[in-house]
Amino acid sequence: MSRIGKLPIDLPSGVTVSQADGEVTVKGKNGELKSKFDKKMTISQEGEQLIVTRADDTKQSRALHGLTRALLQNMVTGVSEGFSKTLEIVGVGYRVQLSGTKLVFGLGYSHPVEVEAPAGITFEVPNPNTVIIKGINKQHVGQCAANIRTLRPPEPYKGKGIKYQGEYIRRKVGKTGM
Repeated sequence: MSRIGKLPIDLPSGVTVSQADGEVTVKGKNGELKSKFDKKMTISQEGEQLIVTRADDTKQSRALHGLTRALLQNMVTGVSEGFSKTLEIVGVGYRVQLSGTKLVFGLGYSHPVEVEAPAGITFEVPNPNTVIIKGINKQHVGQCAANIRTLRPPEPYKGKGIKYQGEYIRRKVGKTGM
């Protein structure tokens, strides 16, 4: 049996889960998330816990068991606490500022680069070299952070660019000079 899939999901206070027409809706203090899961997975609520079970032991069912449980856990965590990713901007003259809901980057290009906040995502800029991306959907937060990182990925010689907080950039040796 799946080690992840067999674990129950604890529901914090204020989080409600409902199912209708094969769609699971999770509501909490931060908002509401909906998702459809495979019909082979059975999601049941027992008290303050959600339990995911599978109908059979086929390879596909075993693979979906842990996935379904992990996605449900992310939905519950998102509506109760939310998710965030922190990006750091490294480089002389590289900066970011918040203009309404839009991020305006100065990344060494001949023009400023603007990024509009997608639905359900909020940006925070505590200082000109840091961006915090927040939202209730873990997949959307991660994808938004990845899209911003692609504007100027960190390069291996000086480490300049946009990187995740705590990300290790493997450095290369530059020219030796003679």
